[in-house]
Amino acid sequence: MKTVAFTKMEDGTREEYAYLDQLEVEYCKGLTDRLLNAMRGLENSLSGYKINRLEHCLQGATRAHRAGESDEMIVTILLHDIGDELAPHSHSEMAAAILRPFVAEKLYWIVKHHGIFQMYYYAHHCGGDRNTRDMYKDHEWYQDAVDFCADYDQNCFDPEYDSESLEFFEPIVRRVVSNPRFDDVEHNARYGTA
Repeated sequence: MKTVAFTKMEDGTREEYAYLDQLEVEYCKGLTDRLLNAMRGLENSLSGYKINRLEHCLQGATRAHRAGESDEMIVTILLHDIGDELAPHSHSEMAAAILRPFVAEKLYWIVKHHGIFQMYYYAHHCGGDRNTRDMYKDHEWYQDAVDFCADYDQNCFDPEYDSESLEFFEPIVRRVVSNPRFDDVEHNARYGTA
């Protein structure tokens, strides 16, 4: 079967959905390549800084790798700004959604909110409140998000920093992305693993 016969999902058969599931499994095998290509696209992103967004992400991931952070943390830092191209007004949420099946809930939460935590370093220069992050002051991962931005985000705009290449991180990304946790609602509902 090359394509399914139905034009409305409600008309699909068990066999057609089994076929589509097979195709989805194959499609998911290419996710790491698509993520790495999206990261390469950040090379031409957001001018004005001394470095491009890809180099910013590589600096953060390199710092994390050299600090002995876990593979999940390294990949989280590497991909934390992957949403910049398509979601400039909500890049944190987009990056978090991409990472969610592959990283711990804490890392998902940190990336989802890192844009607010990063504001600490610049909002007061733009008429904003640098302490907006304090709305999460009582959250169990507040300090983790502060540390994430301090150690692996705000300080990663240095054109002299000797970052590792995206190719260096590729095996780490492949390891992390090859082991989804499948804790999202859609997957649980679809496969009955709730």
